[in-house]
Amino acid sequence: MNGDIPLTRDLVLIGGGHAHALVLRKWGMRPLPGARLTLIDPNPKAPYTGMLPGHIAGHYPRGALDIDLGRLARFAGARLIVGRATGIDRAARRVRVEGRPDVAYDVLSIDIGITSAPLDLPGFEDYGIAAKPLGPYADRWARFVARVQSGDSPPDCAVLGGGVAGVELALAMHHRLSQVHAAPRVHVIDIGDALTGVAANTARLLRAQMRQAGIAVTERAEIGEITCDSVTLAGGTRIPAALCVSAAGARPWPWLEQTGLALTDGFIDVGADLRSISDLAIFAVGDCAYLTHAPRAKAGVYAVRAAPVLHANLRAALTEQGQTRRFEPQKHYLKLISLGRKAAIADRGPMGLHLPGLWHWKDRIDQRFMQKFRDLPAMPPAPLPRETAQGAAQELSDHPMICGGCGAKVGPEALNAALAGARTGQRGDVLIRPGDDAGALRIGGRVQVISTDHLRAFTADPWQMTRITALHALGDIWAMGAAPQAALLNLVLPRMSGPLQARTLAEIMAAAQDVMAAAGAEIIGGHTTQGAELTIGFTVTGLMPEGRAPIGLDGARPGDHLILTGALGTGVILAADMRGAADGDVVRGALDHMASSPETAAQSLISAHAMTDVTGFGIAGHLLAICRASGCGAALDVGRLPLLEGAQALLDAGHRSSLHEANRAWAAPALTGLDDAARSEILFDPQTAGGFLAALAPDDAAQALQTLAAGGIPAVQIGEMLDTPPRITLR
Repeated sequence: MNGDIPLTRDLVLIGGGHAHALVLRKWGMRPLPGARLTLIDPNPKAPYTGMLPGHIAGHYPRGALDIDLGRLARFAGARLIVGRATGIDRAARRVRVEGRPDVAYDVLSIDIGITSAPLDLPGFEDYGIAAKPLGPYADRWARFVARVQSGDSPPDCAVLGGGVAGVELALAMHHRLSQVHAAPRVHVIDIGDALTGVAANTARLLRAQMRQAGIAVTERAEIGEITCDSVTLAGGTRIPAALCVSAAGARPWPWLEQTGLALTDGFIDVGADLRSISDLAIFAVGDCAYLTHAPRAKAGVYAVRAAPVLHANLRAALTEQGQTRRFEPQKHYLKLISLGRKAAIADRGPMGLHLPGLWHWKDRIDQRFMQKFRDLPAMPPAPLPRETAQGAAQELSDHPMICGGCGAKVGPEALNAALAGARTGQRGDVLIRPGDDAGALRIGGRVQVISTDHLRAFTADPWQMTRITALHALGDIWAMGAAPQAALLNLVLPRMSGPLQARTLAEIMAAAQDVMAAAGAEIIGGHTTQGAELTIGFTVTGLMPEGRAPIGLDGARPGDHLILTGALGTGVILAADMRGAADGDVVRGALDHMASSPETAAQSLISAHAMTDVTGFGIAGHLLAICRASGCGAALDVGRLPLLEGAQALLDAGHRSSLHEANRAWAAPALTGLDDAARSEILFDPQTAGGFLAALAPDDAAQALQTLAAGGIPAVQIGEMLDTPPRITLR
């Protein structure tokens, strides 16, 4: 089995371009045992450029263009690093990534596309937008159309670049604007002659389409400046443009110049095997590459056709076995050029045709390509042994998956039963506080709190997993009102070679030191071992301010207001992600939420009578713990509970964390009052690195909410404590 083979080689892909997306899909269907795969991209989704004109014209929603890199990476068994690569240290074989430690590689592949932003054009950086990369342009376009529709902006657009891409976008923009305004004005501007890269008949047909739409064309123009509402030519002519889009050719990303790789016009020189001609550990493909053996114009079709060759050659480089394959791009290919409305022109070699049905043909081609990523192949699970102990098959059927994070915890009923007799209360320096987030010790007149926590990994990125785990563990210290003091790090690494152990430990330690230093704690040691999967844990201590007792669960009073910081939903989002069913943006939002420090929130709640961080047992379980420890009831306004984006939709679709049902069984008998089952499901969702639940006197609660709001920290009153038996009334 692949899990029994140690990891020995790192393959890193920079960019989620079309070729890399296809490589990831193939990898998921046939992974290479022993290889660790990493994808680095600034976004959790990569747009498919072939459908951009259709989106701009209004034929496709924005989501139809997106390849979900999060789902794809999960399918491929890869880690996705959402970050921007800024350089390569070839001597050390490391990729520099903005905002985090370098990422080591043995074999590297680059598929980062191009930018169409003009170089050194005054005003463009402030007021213009490049058509590539696609994402920012699509977002800017949506905002512009909304402003035109509301009357807040004139319908004036300029497209810089009169090639086929610029003309296609101009026709698409005009078509969309004509649906929200009676007289849209689109202007194409080119420094040379427009439409020189297509057949003469294609150019004639496209010019006729622009005349019919009323799109103006200015050729052999020298652009002087871009302003907020116009393009000014060198001679002083002013062309109105509330939106200026550049489709003027293809420019490489500037950081490639600093790599020391052989380049042609800034693009990476590669041979027929798609390897850099100056560094055999580096491959490049797509628009960022220059094919030295067969130079071609920039076109997405070459990236798609190159993907099988790249996949085979990457495997050959990682195994150092077998012959590499040659990529021989075709000399001519069919271009289907959209005309704004659902019509198209076919251009191939010297011919250009405008025939009915061409747009629908293009649509079928595009949709077939995207379907590869919407419906990833279902990989069959490993078969069960022929013989199993009684109940084993049923347990696997009832619980086919164990979640990561707090979703992997033992259920509250089993845990409480196990701990029932563990507290002896024989030592006077051990402050017994049943159920509190941390233990409390009296040492030399001071009170020290101590807690331990570890998490089964839910992301393959050890740096991010460490940050989240460290903040999760510190939550227990902050919830008690203590200042973090020291930490021990406990690690289980998957089986891997010595070099990969060193790389992984370096990322983990960088994240741990960053979080602990920011919290004021020292890492004083720890323990490492190898096992089946990545598990990260921290034992943390904190000191209480002199004269102040720890904030526990048992101090809540009837009439206290209940304040919740943060938002709920990490359990169901992580569970759906493990099944490949969660949207990449939703998963990214949950990961960012968990990686945000809650320290300031805890400090704002320091006057709480009772406080806990909301983690594995869900909001219902943790509130019930406060009720039972304090000897009073609570009212909970379910409709006021803040949820992470996408959480409710995933609950409604039937997704649940593996701890969800155990949490329900524990808490549900003590809940009354709410008949809406769908709304109540969030109550049992286990949280990882969750926010704080605090009971404060009404005046203190109002002040805390004001302070939290001033600091930009999400918080809401979700109910109050009641003078009733320890139960929760839902409303």
